[in-house]
Amino acid sequence: MIDNTLGGVGIFIGIVVLYFLSCIKFIYEYERGVIFRLGRVLAQPKGPGVIMVFWPIDHLVRIGLRTFVNDVPAQDVITRDNVSVKVNAVVYFRVLDPMRAVLEVENYLYATSEISQTTLRSILGQSDLDELLSERDRINRQLQEVIDRATDPWGVKVSAVEVKHIDLPETMKRAMARQAESERERRAKVIHAEGEYQASARLRDAAEVIADHPMAMQMRFLQTLADVGSENNTTIVFPIPIDLFSPFLEKAEKEK
Repeated sequence: MIDNTLGGVGIFIGIVVLYFLSCIKFIYEYERGVIFRLGRVLAQPKGPGVIMVFWPIDHLVRIGLRTFVNDVPAQDVITRDNVSVKVNAVVYFRVLDPMRAVLEVENYLYATSEISQTTLRSILGQSDLDELLSERDRINRQLQEVIDRATDPWGVKVSAVEVKHIDLPETMKRAMARQAESERERRAKVIHAEGEYQASARLRDAAEVIADHPMAMQMRFLQTLADVGSENNTTIVFPIPIDLFSPFLEKAEKEK
């Protein structure tokens, strides 16, 4: 009789030991555990380290505190100037309050992903295509602010949003290429015209100097002849202004 009693006590003790061993849970440094006891949440999240979860009256929900990277699928967006584009983005976020992440939303990962997609379509739809291509930093900040404001009640902090790729239609790519080519041609013509204007101003200044000093024109003429003579030319046609001979004619008249 005594042996049966001792055997029963040993079995009971063994069951109790196994039960308490099964209640031991390990929470990693990057996790927190939210425990529900009889359906009511405990005051503070548990961890990191060793905690006790008394089954079946306790239920443990693990929440990661590391930064999550959510790749937002490509969204069809119509910009403010009625251009259809496909845009995808990357959202970086982490949980700051594990209690709210469990109590305020059913699945904070899915909810953050969905609010990121809808916000991406909404914000980009308010921008022109040129703004979308040239002001991406401003759009990224605006997306981050809007998504962070929406996820704040869930205890989720959105740290950054980056527009990753903008897929334009082929017709729009060709139109933009033609626009860029026309812009380069316009700049080349403007630069050429500006050079002609500056050169004409310098020529005007030179003409004024030569007008005040007639011998300067003769010196320039002789220099041009020297430059032409250095080439291997057999025939040279060179116009000679009559003004060049005026000093000689005046001298001849004085000698008479």
